[in-house]
Amino acid sequence: MSSKPILIAQISDLHIKLPGALAYGRVDTAMALERCVAALNAFEPAPDFVVISGDLVDTPTAEEYDHLKQLLAPLRLPFAGVPGNHDSRELMRAALPAASFAHATGPLDQKIEVGGLDLLLLDSSVPGKPHGMLETSTLQWLDATLAAASDRPALIFLHHPPFKGGIWHMDRQDLFNADELARIVRSHPRTRLIACGHVHRAMLTTFAGIPVTICPAPNHAVDLDLAQLREPSFRVEPPAFHLHAWFPGQEFGQLVTHQVPIGQFDGPHPFFGADGKLL
Repeated sequence: MSSKPILIAQISDLHIKLPGALAYGRVDTAMALERCVAALNAFEPAPDFVVISGDLVDTPTAEEYDHLKQLLAPLRLPFAGVPGNHDSRELMRAALPAASFAHATGPLDQKIEVGGLDLLLLDSSVPGKPHGMLETSTLQWLDATLAAASDRPALIFLHHPPFKGGIWHMDRQDLFNADELARIVRSHPRTRLIACGHVHRAMLTTFAGIPVTICPAPNHAVDLDLAQLREPSFRVEPPAFHLHAWFPGQEFGQLVTHQVPIGQFDGPHPFFGADGKLL
């Protein structure tokens, strides 16, 4: 992996509210996004692109999208997003008029080329519902888009995970037609990763023979309750984002996903002294 990688940062589940409002009366999601933007701007080398994998705002309203745009304005990197269950397709389309959506109406699917890499952003939102579903138009678009450039590696992003992670109240609102997504992915080997959001905490497994990840959030995390011990709850845990590094090469190259904490931490410090000896 000696070639320079393409770096795709993924942030998710921003849940931006009106200025001054706190999510669940406790979480300052605007401040969390400000810290996240600062971390992205400071990261070296700079990511080539940022994908926001859903729940950009919280209720949603046009005013929340206005606040979101103000908070994202300092971001010095190109970005795109897909809706989550807290978003509105119509309001998001109006708020991001420069986005290259694949359809004039309906799902907000996008294809973005970053060097030799294709980013395919799928709209899994179901208006007014918490669960996810890929509409027929999205599935047909994904199949055709993957088939149109069979020699280019592709990363798929969507909000709802196509697998059960063991958190009971989130598993009942994941992607309902994951089998249809699996069928398409299996028929196009250029897909290197499926990256999701929705659960506000990092997860990793395989799906349709390839890695699938969930990105942590910059604000709060869904409680890791694997035994249905508590009511649906959240915790304020260390925030982070994902950095997907794609290294070009044979067999569609190699993809490595890093979890990057958001905040100020001691270091970096050298392992070796001026004499070359381990400190």
